[in-house]
Amino acid sequence: MLAAMSGGVDSAVAAARAVDAGHEVVGVHLALSRMPGTLRTGSRGCCTVEDAMDARRVADRLGIPFYVWDFSERFHDDVVQDFVDEYAAGRTPNPCLRCNEKIKFEALLDRAIGLGFDRVVTGHYARVEQAPAGPELHRAADWAKDQSYVLGVLTAAQLVHCWFPLAATPTKAEVRAEAAERGFLLAQKPDSHDICFIPDGDTRGFLAERLGADPGEIVDRDGNAVGTHEGVHGYTVGQRRGLSLGVPSPDGRPRFVLEVKPSTRQLVVGPKEALAVSRLAGTRISHAGAPHPALVDGLDVEVQIRAHADPVPAHARMIGEELVIDATEPLTGVATGQSAVLYLGTRVLGQVTIDRTVAADELVRADAAGGREATP
Repeated sequence: MLAAMSGGVDSAVAAARAVDAGHEVVGVHLALSRMPGTLRTGSRGCCTVEDAMDARRVADRLGIPFYVWDFSERFHDDVVQDFVDEYAAGRTPNPCLRCNEKIKFEALLDRAIGLGFDRVVTGHYARVEQAPAGPELHRAADWAKDQSYVLGVLTAAQLVHCWFPLAATPTKAEVRAEAAERGFLLAQKPDSHDICFIPDGDTRGFLAERLGADPGEIVDRDGNAVGTHEGVHGYTVGQRRGLSLGVPSPDGRPRFVLEVKPSTRQLVVGPKEALAVSRLAGTRISHAGAPHPALVDGLDVEVQIRAHADPVPAHARMIGEELVIDATEPLTGVATGQSAVLYLGTRVLGQVTIDRTVAADELVRADAAGGREATP
């Protein structure tokens, strides 16, 4: 059994529990940067030399073999470059979800299976249950730490080889207490957060460095110019700060980014209520386990659009090759490129990358016009 050890407290305790369960465990740390010293600032970021050393110390204490695997090239191509390309196209990706999809549960799992390991153990807060139709992904016991959203890209073939020993642990405090009891020096190590390859948190600066300036107009919903910008890649839907608006709104209220248009180099801005979205749709779909047959005709589910967002009741159905999700209450700050993860109770059905959205007021206008399908 291979234990993916990030150097954090969660993966350390997960590896320890695998050893306690009697498995033959080998620890591995993933080196994801050619310049690992650049991936952490305080509690921001991860995967540094410091993290590799912390993971090695835990492996030594557990008495298990430990290796560092260099996945830096693939991480750059599949995660970092994808992040830059998506922003350049006017979309807002989730790099942690992409890292799980392409690195931790594709590249890592493929190599592990090729070397003869039967399962990969990680410190994610989620659980895998065996059902008659195959493995299912479910939320963890601690909903505050639940990470099933960023695992929504996993397939049935991958879930077969996954084990999440922290799934039933009630709180993160218990994990830290257990780490301290085991003598792990990283028991109180702060959780990493934000984007690991942008440890200073300056996403706009990171993108500007790679994409340069590409000035354009900021317009209102009627197409009237109200300001200028230095590049649409520096903005995302729902953003308010950093807008250089030379024309005040008629009612004096603040305006937010409603749409990013890289083809015309335009940002569309408007009032906060215009951010309310009732319909999401996309074609890049993955199923976390066996596809639910009812999705073909329509199924009442819950949809979650961010890792720490509250799930919202919705109705999902396939229309041709597209998965269409109608939320029963408006969602805010939804951008193309995000993932919408579907839940049925605690079970993760899968996810779709959002290609288009329909504002709540557009659906209202469409209904008033005779029920015609609204399109962005």
